Amino acid sequence: MPLPDPDSTEAPRAEDWAGEMGARWLANIDRLESMIAPIGDALLARAGFQPGQHVIDIGCGGGATSLAIASAVGSSGSVVGIDISPDLIAKATERGVAAGVPNARFECADASLYQAETPFDRLFSRFGSMFFQNPGPAFANLHRCLKPGARIDLAVWGPPRDNPWMMEVMGVLRRHVDVPPAVPRAPGPFAFEDLDYLNAVLAEGGFTGTEIVACSVLQPLGGAGATPEEAVRFVFSSLAAGRLLEGQPRAVQDRAGDDLLSLFSAAHRPGQGVMMAGSAWLVTARA
Repeated sequence: MPLPDPDSTEAPRAEDWAGEMGARWLANIDRLESMIAPIGDALLARAGFQPGQHVIDIGCGGGATSLAIASAVGSSGSVVGIDISPDLIAKATERGVAAGVPNARFECADASLYQAETPFDRLFSRFGSMFFQNPGPAFANLHRCLKPGARIDLAVWGPPRDNPWMMEVMGVLRRHVDVPPAVPRAPGPFAFEDLDYLNAVLAEGGFTGTEIVACSVLQPLGGAGATPEEAVRFVFSSLAAGRLLEGQPRAVQDRAGDDLLSLFSAAHRPGQGVMMAGSAWLVTARA
């Protein structure tokens, strides 16, 4: 299957996550982590880490999943969290020190080029693998970081149609601004929506025995307990959708904000937040 053009202007680049996108994530880290926690928790439960295992966490962000893994593998195990954003790695390191977790460490690195000093028993990634510019070679590199037969556990977003948290927001924005067409299989949130493509990429990387299950949840847009107004500010400040409104006249931003507020008010559940459906593929395979 042909790979997407890594030079496409629509494709997020590594330097985007190392710079602006990483900084945006950090600025909204609590709300973002709270939003994706239901799927992250499902992936951790499926992974079932055991004491003594040595794990690499790809795209660890602020370190929440790495610290959870560190607790599961115990003092006889370890976890290395890697992320291309120096801002997020600094935050993850700070959290690890504050929590007194000696068996977790964090490195600022490009996973597609990472070289392990010692092969790992397991690989984990919550939404960290969809942005590889060349995913087949990237997974082949990660394969070299693992022991023979090591298990990988990934969460990647499912098809856009199954993710109203994103598509309904984009539908609102289309009333006010031009939205670039999606590029199938290009690096980005929905790079692996097509299971045939995902299976092909993993096979190219040398992985076998792939098993994929759907995970559908209600997730709190803007974080648990967010009001509709807070969810609107969250979209403007942290999601790619909000970037489309940057530079637009204030009147356009205000009208888009009003429409988003109506959407989120309808989805709001007191005490829970703006609850919108999300769906991911939970993936396991063997090196």
